[in-house]
Amino acid sequence: MTAPVTWPLTALRVYDAALAAAGTGSSAVLMVRHVTGAEQRIDPALWCRPELPGDSRLLDSCSGPTLDVGCGPGRLTYALNQRGHAALGIDVSAEAVRLARARGATALRRDVFSALPGQGRWRHILLADGNVGIGGDPVRLLRRCRDLLAADGRLHVELGAPGTPTWSGQVQLSIGDGPPSDGFAWAALAAGDLPAVAAAAALHVVETWTEADRWFATLSPA
Repeated sequence: MTAPVTWPLTALRVYDAALAAAGTGSSAVLMVRHVTGAEQRIDPALWCRPELPGDSRLLDSCSGPTLDVGCGPGRLTYALNQRGHAALGIDVSAEAVRLARARGATALRRDVFSALPGQGRWRHILLADGNVGIGGDPVRLLRRCRDLLAADGRLHVELGAPGTPTWSGQVQLSIGDGPPSDGFAWAALAAGDLPAVAAAAALHVVETWTEADRWFATLSPA
């Protein structure tokens, strides 16, 4: 097992504060700033909705025990629980886990690289809402997910649109123009760059699809 990801406390505080605001219905837009100067705006209030456009086929792809990595407020985990699936959400954020449980989802505060229940037995794993960036190294993350999957399992990944940048490196979080957090490793992976990354992680791309301007792929152990 590889070493867990270390988030600086300042980044977790910023993330938790944005989620707490979103949980009360307020807007607290997260700014993700890459060392290159590139910026990404994220509104955690979207994750608190019952469903987002593009969720439906992703959920339909999960037909058995599912691990939702970086579950946030538990939107997808809860939807799968409601469908009768044994779904578990994990997140490093205490506020994310609190909100997920308040929604009714089954969730644990865990790092994907730490010891987890169901090692090698998960039928499905989700990396949605940008979580392919966890740890700043998509090959390492996909390899870890492969180790968590059953031999016939499937990994479902949300990706950047073709032609968007693939990158990895240090980022900082802030709420709007507020003070930035300390840096931590994150990544982005565009759909067109997935095959090489998947192959390096000993995974095979089964299919790709797009829905509601979101891009997804399903992978299986090679």
